[in-house]
Amino acid sequence: MSKVTEEAVLAALSKVQEPELHQDLVSLNMIRHLTIEGGKVSFTVMLTTPACPLQSQIEREAREAVLALPGVEAVSVKMDADVTADGRMRGLVNAPIRNAIAVASGKGGVGKSTVSVNLAVALAQSGARVGLMDADIHGPNIPTMMGVTRIPATQGNRIIPAEAHGVKIMSMGFLVKPGQPLIWRGAMLHSAIRQFLSDVEWGELDYLIIDLPPGTGDAPLSLAQAFPLTGVVVVTLPQQVSLEDASRGLEMFRTLETPILGVVENMSYLTLPDGSQMDIFGTGGGEALAQAAGVPFLGKVPMDPQVRIGSDTGKPIVLAHPDTEAAQALRGVAEKIAAAVSMANASGGNVLNLKIDFA
Repeated sequence: MSKVTEEAVLAALSKVQEPELHQDLVSLNMIRHLTIEGGKVSFTVMLTTPACPLQSQIEREAREAVLALPGVEAVSVKMDADVTADGRMRGLVNAPIRNAIAVASGKGGVGKSTVSVNLAVALAQSGARVGLMDADIHGPNIPTMMGVTRIPATQGNRIIPAEAHGVKIMSMGFLVKPGQPLIWRGAMLHSAIRQFLSDVEWGELDYLIIDLPPGTGDAPLSLAQAFPLTGVVVVTLPQQVSLEDASRGLEMFRTLETPILGVVENMSYLTLPDGSQMDIFGTGGGEALAQAAGVPFLGKVPMDPQVRIGSDTGKPIVLAHPDTEAAQALRGVAEKIAAAVSMANASGGNVLNLKIDFA
């Protein structure tokens, strides 16, 4: 019987491609802890994100490649992940935040916070270390949507973020009485956002999700200028008015040279009891916006009463009803964003000219 060697195993694995990065697993240094005991081979595939949507394909192809070697009787493949960093310097925070992803919209009422919350929870469910910063100072809804009401504790001059569903959370909603309006101008908004970054003990995070206020005003401008972002996700409805506003927001970030990770079309359609779809707000607008702007289209999220119920009760739909069409769509969006970030980091941390194909 042929002796199985490390060189032969690595040669076989060098023919297995990472489908999104388009390089082989060995060149990407994704093969770890390779051991060989007679005809039994075991190794770990270290992914660039635990939310990799193609990890089952990678595992299958790696296993088949090694099993095809003469003398191999059994293959044990462990899938693990080490989230790559975008390489940006973030002086406002005192702990490593590997990737900072802002979720923006051109207008209110499109479900931007819903996308932010479910994106954060979905990434945390995959095994990533996730923070969620509610930068929508005037409309801080994240505490309600995550089911958290307590004021975060302090440690010296540092604020310890709240935590729910595996996600660290900071919001102005923790610091004001319910119903109390915040009548603030630009300088105060800028100061609050900086403090949420500099005075909060975030710890080491793989992803910090930042829920921005709608529009192109002071808060998104302050954040983009003060805190280097890995990229921005733009949320829109299919209807023309929403698309026009979303386009303005997208172009604002492009002007600021902030990478655009893609467009999410929320409330795309309503599935009726007979299985047909009703296009409440029109159809295809988000995909058309992404195509016109030359950025990835991250997916459609259908309307579902459970989305609203989850937001009201503090149990996001990806957690409370994971098998619903809306939850699966939101999880798919999270996986595509994680993949886009990994691809950008592999190309030097710049998605401005990165071609991403999710087909």
